[in-house]
Amino acid sequence: MCGIVGAIRAHHNVVDFLTDGLKRLEYRGYDSSGIAVRTAGGIERVRRVGRVALMAEAAAAEGVHGHLGIGHTRWATHGGVTEPNAHPHVSGQAEQQIAVVHNGIIENFEAERTRLQGLGYTFESQTDTEVIAHSIHHEYRHNDHNLFAAVQAACARFHGAYAIGVIANNQPNLMVAARMGCPLLVALGEDETFIASDVSAVIAFTRRVVFLQDGDIAELTSHGIAKLVDRSGAAAERSVKVSELSLASLELGPYSHFMQKEIHEQPKAVSDTAEVFMLGGFEPENFGNTAREVFNDCHSIKILACGTSYYAALTAKYWLEAIARIPTDVEIASEYRYRSVIADPKQLVITISQSGETLDTMEALKYAQSLGHRHSLAICNVMESALPRESELVLYTRAGAEIGVASTKAFTTQLVALFGLAVTLGKLRGHVDAAQTQAYTEELRQLAGSIQHALNLEPQIAAWAQQFAHKANALFLGRGIHYPIALEGALKLKEITYIHAEAYPAGELKHGPLALVDENMPVVVIAPKDSLLDKVKANMQEVAARGGELFVFTDLDSDFNASEGVHIIRTPRHMGILSPIVHTIPVQLLSYHTALVRGTDVDKPRNLAKSVTVE
Repeated sequence: MCGIVGAIRAHHNVVDFLTDGLKRLEYRGYDSSGIAVRTAGGIERVRRVGRVALMAEAAAAEGVHGHLGIGHTRWATHGGVTEPNAHPHVSGQAEQQIAVVHNGIIENFEAERTRLQGLGYTFESQTDTEVIAHSIHHEYRHNDHNLFAAVQAACARFHGAYAIGVIANNQPNLMVAARMGCPLLVALGEDETFIASDVSAVIAFTRRVVFLQDGDIAELTSHGIAKLVDRSGAAAERSVKVSELSLASLELGPYSHFMQKEIHEQPKAVSDTAEVFMLGGFEPENFGNTAREVFNDCHSIKILACGTSYYAALTAKYWLEAIARIPTDVEIASEYRYRSVIADPKQLVITISQSGETLDTMEALKYAQSLGHRHSLAICNVMESALPRESELVLYTRAGAEIGVASTKAFTTQLVALFGLAVTLGKLRGHVDAAQTQAYTEELRQLAGSIQHALNLEPQIAAWAQQFAHKANALFLGRGIHYPIALEGALKLKEITYIHAEAYPAGELKHGPLALVDENMPVVVIAPKDSLLDKVKANMQEVAARGGELFVFTDLDSDFNASEGVHIIRTPRHMGILSPIVHTIPVQLLSYHTALVRGTDVDKPRNLAKSVTVE
């Protein structure tokens, strides 16, 4: 959940990289930040509660300078948001002092803490990370100051997930990095080597990256990777990749927030993702060389996901069952992994994650595989991430870098990918003929234009936001395939405005939620012109009769109008089967503009981080 960086730079001060890298990783956590730099006077730490900018100002004021250092931006798990709990954590004194940064959770930290206290170590924080520092330091003292061996011995004791960077005061040109369950890469420059949780942190300095795998431990110098072993302790090699990430994609440009930028990037993002099917057709090979064989061997689907990705999965269930006629089950990954499951080797397990590193989803996949599920497919936005590596098949969405914590373009590109899967399976199973294939292709072709038309509604939606901003609660309603979009709308409002919001299938309103409706409860309705529109209209009448205020997103060709207490915004013509994607745009914009009015931090909402790599 946190972000870590580190660097060995033969000719340059590391502080500029550490602070720049942490700013780019701030989406992973922003409760506190800190750096530890090996200076002429020893390891010097600068830590501050709050945003990276505060820490960077302090480091500049103190004139911190060195060629070796590590940094961290924190999303608090163990221990409150205080400076003693901020990373990096140190252990030992003077020449033997070591410093550690950590992303993840050490599950057996309490037992380790007790053990280390028995060895004479004093703890200054409430974090699980401090046990890493003391454990490595203990091993360092007993391994003839061999930092690599010390990290290797200490990691053997840890249970849980971690990505760590370690430096020692008496090792001025050496850093050790280790990964287990959390993302970590090594980046290679000219006489300088970096580590980071995400390629965005290093892209301004180098494009040559090595993605570490679970269990890897690497010894680094300014000249690159000096030593690398895998989880068995055997020497290993990892290929060098050239990142295609655009530096411009990490900059705001003319936009006020990354969320705003990413909302407006959706026409291009969905077009880029749809291009897979526009150019390659609805063919299994888009998902991997063995996909045709895998798809023919499966008679049902189970989708595992969390958060926004879970709502994408719920939408996909409608498509998969309606188009491909294949039974589809959707589960929250964090719940699935802790219940008794009846495994079916003929069931395709699909995982969905923007980052490809969501711990609950990753562990759910491993659990499914341990039960005997043979076939797996990952829908992911990040190359070389964990889920694709553990999956038999993969389709990468082409959303580009998504920085805002609240997911926008990642969600809509996931929907495009899942729609493509549904049509592919439908065609393979004989339920989609050539004429239908052509019709679905045309729907995809028109999608970007319809999204742009929906974006053009922004001024009207911004006016609605003025009325929403001072409400304490909101209700979102949808029916059928648009119910997951209501769920997504409620989540977005909660995430970035802190307004309590719930979503219900509109038909369930009379089964309890109607009791909440009064003049202070705005009700947002997703009401496209589909087969359920008349049913939704009846549900709206139930709200109006109780004095509720309705805010309705409908289509240009719908035949009802605004009236007292009923506000209407019309999206473009009904988009048919892809309507959920188009109707996502207005609820994103409504949340964004409501947040602006309320003055919340849009890109960094309180208590949240982008990539959830902890339980």
